[in-house]
Amino acid sequence: MTTTPARLRKAVLPVAGLGTRVLPGTKTTPKELLNVVDRPILSYIVEEAREAGIEHIVFVTGRSKGAIEDYFDHQIELEAQLLAKGKTDILEMMNAELASAGEMSFTRQMQPKGLGHAVWCARDIIGDEPFAVILPDVIVDGQPGALKQLADVYAEVGGNIIGVEQVPDSETHKYGIVDPVDRDGGLIRMKGMVEKP
Repeated sequence: MTTTPARLRKAVLPVAGLGTRVLPGTKTTPKELLNVVDRPILSYIVEEAREAGIEHIVFVTGRSKGAIEDYFDHQIELEAQLLAKGKTDILEMMNAELASAGEMSFTRQMQPKGLGHAVWCARDIIGDEPFAVILPDVIVDGQPGALKQLADVYAEVGGNIIGVEQVPDSETHKYGIVDPVDRDGGLIRMKGMVEKP
């Protein structure tokens, strides 16, 4: 008898990093709020999470990241000005970004101890449920989105599912590298991985 994996409802979004690779742009603005075209990176990430059926996002923040929480909250004065000036199209666009009640939680990573520690900081909110970890450093353009594709594979086969891409040997020191065992179409079984060898 095959058991169906528990539904994937939650995601951890580690956003505590300092953004040193994109300085000076991140000196006063969290890198996750830097714009790609006309929207902050986080806007795309949250949209992709919602598309994948994620109902609760846990942001793991750090110092100087209060603007991230503010981004998903009401800006009463700004909203009143937009309404008074008849700029309802902009107001509607802003309101589409707002968090629904209970959709987002924010927890603090008190010291920068790496990705594993950031995920660990979300443990009390995640509990025993399956969850996705979304790294906001890369935007993958696809239909459906990359997270939806991974969530669909998880729903089908269960277990731990990660998205990977091939990198040149000269670049392996910059990325987590997997040790593949075999391949079944787009699904690769692996026996281990190393973070930035």
